[in-house]
Amino acid sequence: MAKIAIFTERYTIRSSVELAALTNYRMAAFELGHQLDFLFRNELRYLGNYDAVFIRALTDPLNTSYVVARIAEMKGLRVLDESESIRICCDKVNMYQRLLAKNIPIPQTAFLNAKEVSRENAAELFETMGIPLVLKAPNSSFSAYVEKVKSVDEFLKVGKRFLRRADRIIVQQFMPSEFDWRVIVLAGKVLAVVKYIFAENTWRLMDRSQAGEHCNVQGFKVEDAEPGLLEVAVDAANAIGESLYGVDIKEVDGEYFVIEVNDNPNIDAGLEDQYSPDIYKKIVQYLAGEEF
Repeated sequence: MAKIAIFTERYTIRSSVELAALTNYRMAAFELGHQLDFLFRNELRYLGNYDAVFIRALTDPLNTSYVVARIAEMKGLRVLDESESIRICCDKVNMYQRLLAKNIPIPQTAFLNAKEVSRENAAELFETMGIPLVLKAPNSSFSAYVEKVKSVDEFLKVGKRFLRRADRIIVQQFMPSEFDWRVIVLAGKVLAVVKYIFAENTWRLMDRSQAGEHCNVQGFKVEDAEPGLLEVAVDAANAIGESLYGVDIKEVDGEYFVIEVNDNPNIDAGLEDQYSPDIYKKIVQYLAGEEF
């Protein structure tokens, strides 16, 4: 019997779909003969009592979740997400450079420092990548600090604002679409496939200009997904590490382009698990050191 801890925060418990998912992990553990407890920030002194820890809270090198990952690693526990994946995925420059190094298809991408955010470079990027362009801060998440710009003046205004929180920004080719694929991968194996369908008149998963409007989630059976989609997703995940990832992918004329690799991906009851109800069992098996 493995003793597994799920580290979570109070804000996670407030969400009904996340609370239901946490309950599903616990039931899966019990059915497999393992113990699973929830740990909160004020209970971290008990972390050493467990064999594995699963982080279900916002991950960032500045958050408690990162401290949990590091403590777990130092104690020899099995951990999701491991600390290096948190560091990589919370720094999009690092993430995209790893994807490029492995020849993973991504939109045309450039990295600019403060001196390079100039009128001349903006005009050149519009010329080579097209109009509009997408600007991202390296530590953006949930569509925050991700904006579309259509002019040099907009480019400079947004770019300089993003540089207040980072020493570089990411500039990418805009790929219009009505949805993104999300493929959830654990240790190189696909656990779930969904489509994130954007809200009307929006272009990203969560559009903050539309009162925080969210996308709709449509599930698919893994076996029904296109092999090319799954191959790109697994290759992208492997370029980052062997942890749990949500790979966001755009499909353009039958080709697949990785938009991001996310650590700590959403797995919400009734959404990402629509056609993958065994996702909870497989994650528990991984944490317990079993084949899944």
